[in-house]
Formats: sequence, structure tokens, C-alpha cells
Amino acid sequence: MKFVDEARIEVVAGNGGNGVISFRREKFIPRGGPDGGDGGRGGSIWAVADRNINTLVDYRFARRHEARNGENGRGSDQYGAAAADIRLRMPVGTLVFDAESGEKIADLAQHGDVALLAKGGDGGMGNIHFKSSVNRAPKRATPGREGEQRRLHLELRVLADVGLLGMPNAGKSTLISAISNARPKIADYPFTTLHPNLGVVRVGPEKSFVVADIPGLIEGASEGAGLGHQFLRHLQRTGLLLHIVDLSPLDPDSDPVRDARAILKELRAYDPALYEKPRWLVLNKIDAITPEDRAAHIADFIKRLRGRGRSAIPIDPKRVFAISALTREGCTQLCYAIHDYLESVRPHTEPERDVRFDTVPAAQEGVDEDGHRGPP
Repeated sequence: MKFVDEARIEVVAGNGGNGVISFRREKFIPRGGPDGGDGGRGGSIWAVADRNINTLVDYRFARRHEARNGENGRGSDQYGAAAADIRLRMPVGTLVFDAESGEKIADLAQHGDVALLAKGGDGGMGNIHFKSSVNRAPKRATPGREGEQRRLHLELRVLADVGLLGMPNAGKSTLISAISNARPKIADYPFTTLHPNLGVVRVGPEKSFVVADIPGLIEGASEGAGLGHQFLRHLQRTGLLLHIVDLSPLDPDSDPVRDARAILKELRAYDPALYEKPRWLVLNKIDAITPEDRAAHIADFIKRLRGRGRSAIPIDPKRVFAISALTREGCTQLCYAIHDYLESVRPHTEPERDVRFDTVPAAQEGVDEDGHRGPP
């Protein structure tokens, strides 16, 4: 199935039914009075977050969604039927924007979230509502209101705890396949990853986190080069970024320091808030370096990447990990460190207290230790 993370649709809610002017006309009942019923409400259109849907591909083909109008009122005090609402199922993580104003309408961040996209029009009132002591035969009714009509822009941002960032062929897909059950395409040429991949990493019973792998970035990505800039939005919901660096590239003209700085430059150009997210440095493919030379090679890389002066990049040595995604060396330690960090920053809420089992304070006047009320 093709991965689609953007779509444009049009939603048209139903119009409300018209109220009716009618009078009771039966034998032996003269001057029966008004009996015109109200019109029914038009159908509304709702968006519902569904975890069983992964992409917005359905909305590339079904672009217009229109609800039915409410029925008109009838005589004999009969109200028109309301039209059924339309519920559009969308992937969890979908953002809904007004295509004309750019206003954010909804953020479907959790399974079951519901948002109103277009409200159906209210039904009009029949002449039964306008009778009075001085107007016993009202010839007045109101029409139904029109339903809302909108053009919407849908944008999917996958929900993940950790996002992988790096150049093409840095080993991101190999890493996510090594630490999770995800099986992305892996090959020895650039841009094998054409759409985001999600993997669940389990480090113990009821201990897991979600990793997102996006297509690799290249220099000039913020200006439209390559594929990665189209999917950077998927990293905006993550709590931690892993900057994957190929420490031993096959191309002799490739410099890992230059590539790493280029990634940071493109990240800042795309979104400064994304650049400020917590970011760890993961040095991949250490299996291609002899064990005797690894420490010196890593130290030289960090020194050159950090730089000096105003262009210096702050690097926390505790947040630098040397791994081999191919042989899985260092991957276990990385996963445990990620889990511990996510647990430390994740908000912990106390469980709600069941008031049925609360004890009544003994100091309360007129209440004993067992909660029985007696004379003060």
C-alpha cells in the first residue's frame, strides 16, 4: 500500500429542512389552528482517529464528502427527520487545517479522538411556533440553515517516541530492523527508504518505545532537494532525535563531519524548534574500524564536529553512542539508555483515588472513626 501523508478534501454538511406553514383541517373541528412542523437537522461531518488506518491514501481518491439535507417539516405536527452524520476515519496523528485560512481545526493525537469538520444546518421552524393569543393563524415559517462547507488540508504526522535522522545509507533502516520487528527495505544504494517506517522496541516486560525512520536527508533538503524534507514533519512529535552518522563511509570523498554538519544545517533551516529537540549522536558502522583504532577515530570525529568559536556545536559525551547496526554491537545499551531517558522525561500521573474507599476523618464533628454519624 502506498504511503500517503498529505491530502486535500472538501466537506459539505447538509442543509437543514424548511419549516412548513400548515393548518389543521378536519371535519367537525373548525379553526383547528396551525400544525406545521419543523424541518430536520442537516447531517454533520466528523473526523475520527482510528489506529487501524496508517495512511491518507483513501482521501487521494475520495476528495468530496457531502452529507444529506434534513427533511422538510409537514402538517399534522410532523417534524422532518434529521440526516445522518458522516464519520471520516483517519490515522492517529492526523492534523486537519482549513485550506484557505491555514487555521488548525483538529489534532487527532489519540485513538478515538473526534473532531467536527463541518456542522449541519439547523432545521427551520414551522408555524406552530408562532401562534399566540393575538395571532391564532400565523402564516410564518423559517427556512432551514445552510450547512458548513470547507476545503481542508490533511497532514499526517506519525506518532513516535524516537526519530532517526541522517544521510542516506547511514544505516537507519538497518538499525530499526536490528532493534525492532520492523523490516524496511535495505540496500547498498541511496534512498532505499521512500516512506517513514515505524518499529516498536521492547526492552523488557511492559517496557517499550516507538522508533520512526524517515528517508535520508541530503544537502539542500530544506530547499526541496531529495526526499527527506517531505517527511521531516514526522519528527516534530518525537521526544528524542537520534542523529545517525556513518563513521566509515565507502566513498573516499565523503567526510562524516561534513555530512553531520550538513544534516544539522538542514534541520535548523527547516524548523528551529525541531533543531532544539533533544538530539543524541549515534556513530554507526564501527565494525568496519579495527578495535585498536576505534577510540582514536571516535575522539577525532567528535573533536572536529564540535568545532570552535561561534560555530561550535555542543556535544554531551554521555549522549554519544558508538554502535554497529549490522552486528548489533552497542545496540542493547543504546536501547536501554533511550528507555531510561524517555521514562525520566515522561510525565507521571498519580492514579485516581476511589472515593468509595476513602476514610472519614475522625476529627470531623459528629462522625466517629467508623464513619457513623452520632450526636455531636
